[in-house]
Amino acid sequence: MIRVKGHLLVKLSICALSLSSCASLKKGTANKKPATTPATANNNRIEFIDGIATSRTSRNSTSHYNSKDVSISKNITRGSANLENAQSWQFKYAQLLDVAVEEVLNQKLYSFIDDWYGTPYRLGGKTRDGIDCSGFVNTLMNTVFQLGLSGNSTDLYSQVKRLKPHDLHEGDLVFFRIHHKRISHVGIYLENDKFVHASTSAGVMISDLKEPYWKRYFAGGGRL
Repeated sequence: MIRVKGHLLVKLSICALSLSSCASLKKGTANKKPATTPATANNNRIEFIDGIATSRTSRNSTSHYNSKDVSISKNITRGSANLENAQSWQFKYAQLLDVAVEEVLNQKLYSFIDDWYGTPYRLGGKTRDGIDCSGFVNTLMNTVFQLGLSGNSTDLYSQVKRLKPHDLHEGDLVFFRIHHKRISHVGIYLENDKFVHASTSAGVMISDLKEPYWKRYFAGGGRL
């Protein structure tokens, strides 16, 4: 009888342990969070907030803005168009005048200067063998601007309307008093304070009104 009771107690203990183990296992399983499904290479959409999504794009893909066909002609300005069509003489004189190429437009004027450039100075001269300052100015103004000029620098000074330096434009005359109280030298204004003249030292050339020498003797400008 005692042996039967002992066997019964053992069986009851085993059952109790089994029930306790199952409950513990079930509880652990219930608390375990389900594993998140990893994103795959074929998943082309990424979810952010409340259904807002964006397509996955390659970092090296080209934006539709970059692939948009924009005609370059819409971006060409008048200045750039002139630059593309500029001729060699324009580049040459743009460099001498220190201005943009598209600002050098008077082909007749610069062709004349090009033909006479470097002609030696000769007092009273009027040819390419030698010419003085007033002879050069008269010849240029008559040929390029169709003005019937004559006379020396003093005579020309008496014919012009006086101008301040900042009012000078292409074709105006510039006058100098070099070692004299009277006007003794004349040239033709171009652009950017540059003027062309027949100098005693180098003949026909382009000089700058801002150079100390010419600035010192500058007497003013005038327009015919």
